[in-house]
Amino acid sequence: MDAEGPRGWGSPLHAAVLEATAVGPGTTVLDLGCGSGLFARAATDRGARVTGVDVDPAAVARAAIEVPEGVFAVRDAEDPPAGPFDVVTAVQLLTHVADPVAVLATAAGVGAVVAATVWGREEECDIRVFGEALAPWLGPPRPHGNPPPVTEPSRLRAVAAQAGLGVERLDDVVCPFDYADEEELLGSVFESALGQAVGRRAGPVALRSAVLQRLEPYRTAAGGYRLANVFRVLVARPL
Repeated sequence: MDAEGPRGWGSPLHAAVLEATAVGPGTTVLDLGCGSGLFARAATDRGARVTGVDVDPAAVARAAIEVPEGVFAVRDAEDPPAGPFDVVTAVQLLTHVADPVAVLATAAGVGAVVAATVWGREEECDIRVFGEALAPWLGPPRPHGNPPPVTEPSRLRAVAAQAGLGVERLDDVVCPFDYADEEELLGSVFESALGQAVGRRAGPVALRSAVLQRLEPYRTAAGGYRLANVFRVLVARPL
């Protein structure tokens, strides 16, 4: 499993970022929040020279194995190497940081081009059905705060502007989450912290039944499951 879905789900998203930023042979890329290096691997495969940073030492160690050609360090996204870099990326990072404006402002300070990705709105992502399946054992949903989340296009544009970036494009990319069969689908639930918590309350049999019933409309002819999810790709330049 990747950090947010089944392994390989991010390939269309990574390709969209690399195409939109014209990454190719010799491009210097700074990958903020590099995780286990899957985006860095895709960039390196196009000939880029990648530097990656992440606050998780275990993820950085995995990235160094995944991309031995790259340079990786345990550092905060707001304290990256000095650069300059041709492209700075924040792939699925902004929703995990306290101050997305500060992260993008830092990126603008060291990169000629900045790219960031976020999930689409909840209703644009089939992955929401997992939460719907678990809802009977969860508390009432938390009210949305103010300002709106960066998954809203207008909010993402505003965050970029506050960071001193001029937005060149904001694209939608659909990434399917494919599960080969029931066991792979259920494994993704039972391995998650939320699934484990619900499993302790409801029991594994009830949890299994609820998930399979809610996911039945997403079953494929081959017996697997496909959930389509929208992601946004923002590309901007420092003003």
